[in-house]
Amino acid sequence: MKAMVLDVFGPIEQSPLVLRDVPRPVPGTREALVRVRYCGVCHTDLHTVEGEIVPPRLPIVPGHQVVGTVEEVGEGAARLSAGQRVGLAWLARTCGVCPYCERGDENLCESALFHGFDLDGGYAEFVLVHEDFAYPIPDGFSDEQAAPLLCAGIIGYRAIRRSGAAPGRRVGLYGFGASAHVAIQVLVHQGCEVYVFSRSVSHRDLAQRLGAAWTGAAEDTPPARIDSSIIFAPAGPLVLNALEHLEKGGTVALAGIYMTPIPEMDYDKHLYHEKTLTSVTASTRRDGIELLELAAEIPIRTETVAFPLEEANEVLRRLKSGRIDGAAVLRVAGED
Repeated sequence: MKAMVLDVFGPIEQSPLVLRDVPRPVPGTREALVRVRYCGVCHTDLHTVEGEIVPPRLPIVPGHQVVGTVEEVGEGAARLSAGQRVGLAWLARTCGVCPYCERGDENLCESALFHGFDLDGGYAEFVLVHEDFAYPIPDGFSDEQAAPLLCAGIIGYRAIRRSGAAPGRRVGLYGFGASAHVAIQVLVHQGCEVYVFSRSVSHRDLAQRLGAAWTGAAEDTPPARIDSSIIFAPAGPLVLNALEHLEKGGTVALAGIYMTPIPEMDYDKHLYHEKTLTSVTASTRRDGIELLELAAEIPIRTETVAFPLEEANEVLRRLKSGRIDGAAVLRVAGED
């Protein structure tokens, strides 16, 4: 099968992903082999390729926003069957018995494995998934439109929960890429007033079309203090901007897996008055199930730009420079 393989970390400008023929994987116990239709492109993929986060092994096939069809199942698999449309997200395995898993925080499991990081992911024609970590895709979404929901959507949904956003309150979004363009639709549906900060004029235009009450650049002063904020861009200095504009008792949630260093804070200016700064670590299967159900209810409409699998390096270059409006996806098998 064809796959985009990472052998050595490097700047995306040097095209470190290599298109290669690799053996087709064989499903093990309770696993399914999925024929990949589309795979979303995520900032986590970029951080992996450039070595900002380091997978436990190389070579590795990135990708963790997969929509495809089950090709075959392994021994003991009872939940999935050939021909079924399923999705794969970042979380691939957990132990199920540690204190984190038992209390519902499986995203914090010390033994967790992740697609496209610990296990080969969806930048390939086929990928393996444990049947307990496969998601049914709601009707009404094409494969291309559904792909960004599997990470951009899920992590945005968890970030909303972690931020304490509530109906009638003001919510700030810093960075307006794939995840934020889904999150804003959830927030508007919930009755929030959304302020969007982005360096990109086209991203701000998209935010306005999706219901933003105000848009501006990160250094701009919003028209009112913000109750909750979510930072999607991996830029540490944005933390200070968000905290400075935060209302007393508000929360800033950091949605990324990677961030550049956060500058020194002024306690009175940035943190005093019971402000909270929190991170978001992956997501749980519950987050995924709830987000997909909500996506069908709203319904969420993802803005996608599709590219062939072999152009993965170019897509990641565009992502790095902010030249993607909405979400980028790789077209692997395409739709029948």
